[in-house]
Amino acid sequence: MTLRQLRQVASDLGVTLYSRKSKEELLEAIQSRRPSPDSTLASIEADLPPAPRASAETRVVFLPRDPQWAYVFWEIAEDDRDAAKLAGASQLCLRVADVTGLPGGSAHPHTLQEVVVDSYATEWYLPVPLSDRDYRVELGYRKSGAGGWISLAFSSVARVPALHPSEQILDQFVPFSLDAAPAAPAPLPVESSDTGLHERLYQTATSRWRRIGRGSEAFHEQDDSSLEDQRLNASGAGAWASGRNESGAGMAPRQRSFWLVADAELIVYGATDPSARLTIGGEEIPLSADGTFRIQVPFRDGQQLYPIEAIAADGEQKRNITLEFRRLTPEDNSNPASQAVAEWF
Repeated sequence: MTLRQLRQVASDLGVTLYSRKSKEELLEAIQSRRPSPDSTLASIEADLPPAPRASAETRVVFLPRDPQWAYVFWEIAEDDRDAAKLAGASQLCLRVADVTGLPGGSAHPHTLQEVVVDSYATEWYLPVPLSDRDYRVELGYRKSGAGGWISLAFSSVARVPALHPSEQILDQFVPFSLDAAPAAPAPLPVESSDTGLHERLYQTATSRWRRIGRGSEAFHEQDDSSLEDQRLNASGAGAWASGRNESGAGMAPRQRSFWLVADAELIVYGATDPSARLTIGGEEIPLSADGTFRIQVPFRDGQQLYPIEAIAADGEQKRNITLEFRRLTPEDNSNPASQAVAEWF
């Protein structure tokens, strides 16, 4: 007998505090309160009705495990199983349907896959046809003889994750305050090895303004000899201008190299119809599956123009926008670590 049944017996016999007693204590209390010497636990159990069982509900659950496999489990009520057998059911099957972007109840044609499973199985691993799609599973029986289908239950629609990492990047802006410096410097962005699209967009956007470049724009366009001269003459009278004879008596001269790098990037982003053709300055820009785009380009000194145009797949409709940006660097006394020169101070 279960603990619940023993408590029911103890309640019928008038045992006090039966809900706080363990199973052994309940057995002793019931034995001490038997109606007659001939009564036993077996006779008491025989008089009790059988323990109720929860009635099963026919259902199926579809759980994507990874981009290539999904886990499906189900249960079938005995009434539904018996009714299916009377209707001529022969094989228990799972039907996997691609329902991406469709209203409830419909599926893409030619995407239905049927998998035969064991008649009394309750779980199964299914191979996923394509990743990054929405699927729904139907549980049912295939009829014998002339064929046919007996549907039992449908699962909820679930999204199978993509096989490759997402191309979308979430920008995280870090608040900055002059009163409190950040605990650790943020890493500099790493340029990915692409087809040179970002640099070509920048060259197109600045082609008409290149003659009037200023600040860091002019600095980038200098040759190596001018950079070398700038490094030699940056400290005024020469490398020894701040040495022992100039820094005052009693002060030991020190030597150290110092450097600083800083720059900025421009992010152009937006969205259009996924089937459209998008260009920026004549360069075709790839679109993601949902029609979004995001381009990082250099943002150097000068003026930049980015004419953006979207053309529908049939070529009948067009939308465009032109963005203009201007950057100015009033002061630039920076240098990379590879160009750091030892100085006396």
